[in-house]
Amino acid sequence: MENGVPPEQAAHRRALTETQGPKHGRETVPTTLPPPAPVRVRPRLVFHTQLAHGSSTGKIEGFTNVKELYARIAEVFDISPTEILFCTLNTHKVDMQKLLGGQIGLEDFIFAHVRGETKEVEITKTEDALGLTITDNGAGYAFIKRIKEGSIIDRLQTVCVGDNIEAINDQTIVGCRHYEVAKMLRELPKLQTFTLRLVQPKRAFDMIGQRSKAGKCPSEGKVASGRETLRLRTKGTATVEDAPSEFEEEASKKVDDLLESYMGIRDVELASTMVETAKDKLNPEEFARGLDSMLGELAFPDEFVVEVWGAIHEAKSMCK
Repeated sequence: MENGVPPEQAAHRRALTETQGPKHGRETVPTTLPPPAPVRVRPRLVFHTQLAHGSSTGKIEGFTNVKELYARIAEVFDISPTEILFCTLNTHKVDMQKLLGGQIGLEDFIFAHVRGETKEVEITKTEDALGLTITDNGAGYAFIKRIKEGSIIDRLQTVCVGDNIEAINDQTIVGCRHYEVAKMLRELPKLQTFTLRLVQPKRAFDMIGQRSKAGKCPSEGKVASGRETLRLRTKGTATVEDAPSEFEEEASKKVDDLLESYMGIRDVELASTMVETAKDKLNPEEFARGLDSMLGELAFPDEFVVEVWGAIHEAKSMCK
């Protein structure tokens, strides 16, 4: 017995005290656990999509990069992912200002442009520059984003903005990045005749016969402000972010213009990556090392890096 209390009752009292907590005076303070923290459930990101030449509307989700995006679209419409040349946002037209890049607004409607007719064009390089600006779809296809007015290519009505460049002189370039294709075209000897094999996007009836030159526009590649966007990255997973700031938009546009003038390519996502790389750098030398780490395969010349650094800081001062 414990203090005159039978063992069964003593054990019961001990258990009750452990359950209820210590006594303070004549009151018993119950021991309670704090409520569990609410679990934040990430919303499902579902996008609507159609084939640009006409189709029913499908829904896609669960992609983290452009290749996976194309795979999801292909599943919906029962086609091969290699049929998709590029995508535009909120328009079925071959509009390079609406081209899907590295960011998709959460309310954007995705139109997939698929392979249409193949054509071969013979071109004589009578000038150093052909007048082409090249971009790529992030999944192995390079295509024409801009044709300079009055250029060699502009005089060939069979070559259009949106055409995929499939081969140069029967050498396939499928899998090559846009800067590699631009370099190949630049290095073709002057006065040489060469052949381009092109694949044009399949077009709806109301698009047949159009030939846009897709000139520069301040809103090119721009995502509407005030919305969240899904940021697609070449390396790493996709993230939901706020729409680009005024500084990021302005700086990315300036860098994209420099990419065209130096390399013959336009790539808003590449420009955005370069702007992001510059944010925490103190001088052009640090910036150059950062670019080498992130984008070493592009082998940017020193004078180009200095100009990009200057353009980014010019944009920063404009947006203060």
